[in-house]
Amino acid sequence: MNDWRIFQGTGQPHDGIDQLPDPPSWRQFGHKAEIPESAFIAAQNYDATRTILRGQSFRISADQSDLVNVVNAALYLRRPLLITGKPGTGKTSLAYAVAHELKLGPVLLWSITARSTLQEGLYRYDAIARLQEAQMKLSRQEVPQGEANQDIGRYIQLGPVGTALLPSRRPRVLLIDEVDKSDINLPNDLLNLFEEGEYEIPELARLAQQVETVKVRTYDGAEAQVTAGLVRCYAFPLIILTSNGERDFPPAFLRRCLRLTIQDPDKSALTEIVRAHLGESVLEKAEPLIAQFVSKRQEGDLAPDQLLNAVYLVTRKLSPTETDQSKLMDLLLKYLSSTEDR
Repeated sequence: MNDWRIFQGTGQPHDGIDQLPDPPSWRQFGHKAEIPESAFIAAQNYDATRTILRGQSFRISADQSDLVNVVNAALYLRRPLLITGKPGTGKTSLAYAVAHELKLGPVLLWSITARSTLQEGLYRYDAIARLQEAQMKLSRQEVPQGEANQDIGRYIQLGPVGTALLPSRRPRVLLIDEVDKSDINLPNDLLNLFEEGEYEIPELARLAQQVETVKVRTYDGAEAQVTAGLVRCYAFPLIILTSNGERDFPPAFLRRCLRLTIQDPDKSALTEIVRAHLGESVLEKAEPLIAQFVSKRQEGDLAPDQLLNAVYLVTRKLSPTETDQSKLMDLLLKYLSSTEDR
C-alpha cells in the first residue's frame, strides 16, 4: 500500500493490516519464536456478525481526517486510543468500524461502571465451583488426589482485556467503553498492563510444575492455551477507550494514550448516517428532520440516534399524521440533560 494509512475509514474490508510494520523498539512484546504455534488464536474461529453489522454502517466524513490518522497512529505505535465526545457522536461505533474494515474479528467490549476492576477485565476464577466439584470427585474416588488440578482451566474464563492480550497474528480490538465512569484507581491500574502487554494468572502459575499448559475459556467463547500462568500478547491489541468527558485522568495515564475529541456531526455527516442506517430512499423525507435536528441542537445536546429514531418512524409506510408527527418530534428530540426540556 502506498498510503501510510492502513485504516482508511471506507467501511470496505481489506487485508491491509498484514502490511503493518514491526512495532517501535520500545513497544515490542512477545516474539513469535517464544510462542508455540498451538497458542495462536485462529481468526477463523471468530464470529464477527455483530461487528460487521455495526461497523459497516459507521461513516467518517471528509472533515474527520484526524480520526482516521489517529487510529492509524495507534496501530503503528501500539498505543491505546482515548476518544472523547458527547453521547452519540460515534465513539463506540469507531471500534466496530476498525474491526470490520481490517477484519480483526469481533470487538471485545468492556463496559465500565463505578464498580469495575482490572481483575474483572482480565479473568474470572470460580473457586467455589471448583472446590465443590473436586470434593465430590474425591469422595467418590473418581480422581486421584494428585490429578485434581488437571481440569482447573474449566473454572477460568478470560475477560475482554485478558482475551485481547492472548497471542494472535492480527491485533484484536478492545473497546473499554465509558472509562470516565470508573473508580478513580482503574486508569492507574491499567498503566502497567498497557506498558508490558502481559499479565499473570496466579491460580495457574502456582500449579505450573504440576500442570504447565492449561486450556481456558476466552471472553468470546473460544479456547486458549495458557502456559505457566502467563499471558503475553504477540500483536498488541488496538485499545479504544471512550469518555464522555465527565472527569479528568492522571497525566501518567494520558501520556500512554493517543487522544482525540470527536465533534458533533454536521448536516452532511448526519445525512450520511441516515443513509447508512436507513437507505437512500428515505433521504427526501428525512431532509427536513435533519434540518430541524441541526437547528434544535444549537440550544442543547442531542444525539444522532434520536434523529434516526425520528426518521425511522416518519418514513415508514404507515407513518404518523402531520399533527402527530409534530408532537412526536418534540418527544423524540428531547435534550440530553437532567433538567426539563427547554
